[in-house]
Amino acid sequence: MKLLPHTERPYRLLVVEDEVTVQAALKKYFTAAGFEVRCACELEEAEALLVTDSYDIVIADLRLSWSYAAEGLEILRFVRRHSRGTRVIILSAYASPDLQHSARALGAGAFFQKPAALPDIAATVKCLLESHP
Repeated sequence: MKLLPHTERPYRLLVVEDEVTVQAALKKYFTAAGFEVRCACELEEAEALLVTDSYDIVIADLRLSWSYAAEGLEILRFVRRHSRGTRVIILSAYASPDLQHSARALGAGAFFQKPAALPDIAATVKCLLESHP
């Protein structure tokens, strides 16, 4: 099941998610769709991957710990500073309208409330990539 037409290289996706089952599901789904997928569980790990490699898209959980911190917004800010062409999708089970607004104001391409269907996330990924080759 390929989401996107073949290009000279696979699209590169970074999944930043602390829930192992969600991370594994995203990795499996997008790998099967032809993406090269890397994963991180915490903010510092994601930042290290973002400075050493380039990514076409990042899918990040809003909260990567049991605190009330919004690390996903920090990842979004980091991407905007270091890789402006990278598209970002935020996922959250704890989203308030204010957090959704903040994510969009920082440049998130989409915001999904968990649980989100993988085909819905994939359709948004496809739209974001097609709108910015």
